[in-house]
Amino acid sequence: MAGRLVDLGYALGWAIVKRLPERLARAAFRLIADVLWRRRGRSVGRLEANLGRVLGPSASPDRLRELSRRGMRSYLRYWCEVFRLPRWSPADVERRTALHDEHILFDGIAAGRGVIAVLPHMGNWDQAGAWIAGRGVRITTVVERLRPESLFDRFVAYRESLGMEVLPLTGGAASVFSTLAARLRGGGLVCLLGDRDLTASGIEVEFFGEPARLPGGPAALALATGAALMPATLWYEDDRLHIRMHPLIEPPGGADRRSRTAAMTRQVAAVFEKAIARHPEDWHMLQRVWAGDLPHAAGGAAGTAQTRGVA
Repeated sequence: MAGRLVDLGYALGWAIVKRLPERLARAAFRLIADVLWRRRGRSVGRLEANLGRVLGPSASPDRLRELSRRGMRSYLRYWCEVFRLPRWSPADVERRTALHDEHILFDGIAAGRGVIAVLPHMGNWDQAGAWIAGRGVRITTVVERLRPESLFDRFVAYRESLGMEVLPLTGGAASVFSTLAARLRGGGLVCLLGDRDLTASGIEVEFFGEPARLPGGPAALALATGAALMPATLWYEDDRLHIRMHPLIEPPGGADRRSRTAAMTRQVAAVFEKAIARHPEDWHMLQRVWAGDLPHAAGGAAGTAQTRGVA
């Protein structure tokens, strides 16, 4: 029953929010963000704990609370845009998006070697995908399998409507790694979120001074296929989504693939760290990231939109 109610809530969001005047929709989601922030629930507590790592121990409680409030407003802005994006025209997406150093992406695509864009949960990654797809670029991404199945199907349909090919992280007809590798060898673009490990077998990195685990899949794909590995970071500014393409991460020398994967993943973490420090309010991380926060036994169950977020 809880799953059905969650699914119904998302269905109503896509049916109603996109029809509201934009100013009213934004004001409503800002109000929801403030109400949730004042209630101090588990998700807000996790967001604030994560942001405390970003600010460091010298940050005052008042500064941290204000940042978490801005973070919830940014997070709810993302959800408002999720429900409205299907009605945006290509011109709307173009007007609301600013690209920085986009030549790094398009040079890699033009070279025909395939590009892996690895992103943190910042800003609106769906809008970024819609902008890239609108430029005629083939884009493939992966979504975490959600419960109930009808909710998972809604998110697949939503992202497909934006021009993306969507693969389930688990439970698909073929290996997701094999399919992604095939797309890259064909010169395609693969976009993956890379700041939270969902497999309990990620790469340990130092992240804001503490050990954390990030997924090694993007780097492993780059090594297996010869595709370019490009971090991309996002933030909100001047009522637009800004996307920065960062220099490619080149494979290090050596024969040990695990060590090479780890080295590249640590470089990705360093890029993310700097970007999140510049725009911490736009890092929508309401889940555990650092090793010290993770439970001793990792669960393998599929996530829900309430507790695990949407990849």
